[in-house]
Amino acid sequence: MKNIKGRERVIIENVSPEIDCGKYPVKRVESEKVEVSADIFADGHNVIRAVLIFRKQGKRKWEEIPMKHIGNDRWNADFRVNETGWYEYTIQGWVDHFASWQKSFKLKYEANQDIGIELKIGALLMQESQRQASPKLRKDISKWVSAISNTGDNPAKAVALVLSEEVSDIIYSCSARNDAAVYEKILRVNVERKRSLFSSWYELFPRSASPEQGKHGTFKDVEDVIPLVAKMGFDILYFPPIHPIGASFRKGKDNAPEAGPDEPGSPWAIGSIEGGHKAIHPELGTLEDFRNVVKKAAGYGIEIALDLAYQCSQDHPWVTEHPEWFTWRPDGTVQYAENPPKKYQDVLPMNFENDDWQNMWKELKSVVDYWIEQGVNVFRVDNPHTKSFVFWEWMIGEVKKKHPDIIFLAEAFTRNKLMDRLGKIGFTQSYTYFTWRNSPREFVEYLQDLTRTERREYYRPNFWPNTPDILPVSLQHKNEAAFIARLIMAATLSSSYGIYGPVFEFMYNVPHPLREEYIDNEKYETKHYDWRTMTRMRKLIALVNKIRNENPALQTTWNIWFAEVQNDQLLCYGKTDDEKENRIFVVVNMDPNNTQGGWIKIPLEELGISPGIDFEMNDLLTGNKFKWNGEWNYVELNPQIFPAHIFRIVQ
Repeated sequence: MKNIKGRERVIIENVSPEIDCGKYPVKRVESEKVEVSADIFADGHNVIRAVLIFRKQGKRKWEEIPMKHIGNDRWNADFRVNETGWYEYTIQGWVDHFASWQKSFKLKYEANQDIGIELKIGALLMQESQRQASPKLRKDISKWVSAISNTGDNPAKAVALVLSEEVSDIIYSCSARNDAAVYEKILRVNVERKRSLFSSWYELFPRSASPEQGKHGTFKDVEDVIPLVAKMGFDILYFPPIHPIGASFRKGKDNAPEAGPDEPGSPWAIGSIEGGHKAIHPELGTLEDFRNVVKKAAGYGIEIALDLAYQCSQDHPWVTEHPEWFTWRPDGTVQYAENPPKKYQDVLPMNFENDDWQNMWKELKSVVDYWIEQGVNVFRVDNPHTKSFVFWEWMIGEVKKKHPDIIFLAEAFTRNKLMDRLGKIGFTQSYTYFTWRNSPREFVEYLQDLTRTERREYYRPNFWPNTPDILPVSLQHKNEAAFIARLIMAATLSSSYGIYGPVFEFMYNVPHPLREEYIDNEKYETKHYDWRTMTRMRKLIALVNKIRNENPALQTTWNIWFAEVQNDQLLCYGKTDDEKENRIFVVVNMDPNNTQGGWIKIPLEELGISPGIDFEMNDLLTGNKFKWNGEWNYVELNPQIFPAHIFRIVQ
């Protein structure tokens, strides 16, 4: 019986958030709240108390927040994380004997029962609390004990005293917690910088940045494009791989099995005689040129994101220096990447089950370390779900010990379980199924899954309407209204989003006849664009990003709510900040060809709007203002004029 806590009576279970029994932390960014709930109960009918306790990891003192009973033995509380780093939290619960006595005493008094002995019991409980009280409070408690011990012919005065808020609060503050139950685990919170939750990505191929037709772009050309990216309001500029490209089995135009003499090949076929993952493609420039790009971007508030693709061409130095890191077939040839019927002869996957895995892991991590030294703090990781989860957990953990601000975006268009695991083991953000959701109902169901389930605690979505690999059906052969709708949904449904440009703002919409991707895909050829052309779409992108930056409600994904609407072609949703001072409401016509209208119901009470009072809906896209009244109001959108509203609600 030595290890039995025989006087402990409170049970604490079903704590949320708790990821995989506490194995993985929940995620937050600085200034976000952590909302904690649990089932807390005890035997009998005593009053119990519970507190949420938390601290920044490394600090000795715990802070505490009283938990509230919300019904059916469920309790909750929240705390705010104000700094990046690691926090930890747990829960304490105990029987409050004085509050239990107060509860019973009040019932007996109201039933006109003799309360003489009850007052003596209360006095004893007060005296017990004096042991933990400060000298001043001890005097107050002694005075109260004396008052209720000498009630004379005026028991009502004693009753009022012992049931008063002042007495209740002070006795609670002085109560011993020697028999308090403590939840069996200390849970963790990984608090990252704000850009981990709120970011706007723009992807471009540096080799296509040249202003001259037929000329390979350079980093110096990219420097000239950066002001345009800044003008559109993006804060992360992402480059596909910038390394030397292999010559063996190089792919030609549109993934042709053979490349012509002047065809550059896929940047994802990394490595040649010029070097591997720490080298730069010679035609892009030098390492100093790259550093200048990083510096130029930083001057505009933009971070450079590099593609982290752990794969090699057959010409990569690792293939000859470390052949054991790859899979070799019985005929002596190396196994290239395949996704039948697709073949990628120009790309070799790495074998994460090889006997030299420890040295391979160290080398792969050194690639990240190297580019961090060059000023890179953001990595878009290519197909992370095809590499070892154990490796990612180790590598990301080791990198973040020294560089906690590094952002890793998982390019993982795969099964939910795999995407969830990547989020749990350390990836900051992830690509999503947004690209393939097409109806309002699909979007509502998907966003509820992302924001109303446990996934919100560890999985941060990043919405992309298009990528070099994907020209979705929603944009194929579609008009401007379809592109506008996708832009606005990506930028307002999620607090992080990105576009692959400039093909998006130029509204390229012709797919490959056999695949869900662009015809004449830029992955396999150098393109030429008129980067100086300021299209209507570019102006709209700049406006949408400006709206995102000026409205805190759009800077998180977790606050979304959906409105009831009497038209299944309209998607209607809103977001509010914690104080409900910034209230955004979005209406999107999902039909790019026809005018759609319908009655929309918005939750007045949740928005702090009094029924029957007029309120303004200011359209941040057009500057138009509308008067609304009551829960139900009518909206109509002609996609040929504009397919969406982004309203700011003003009262």
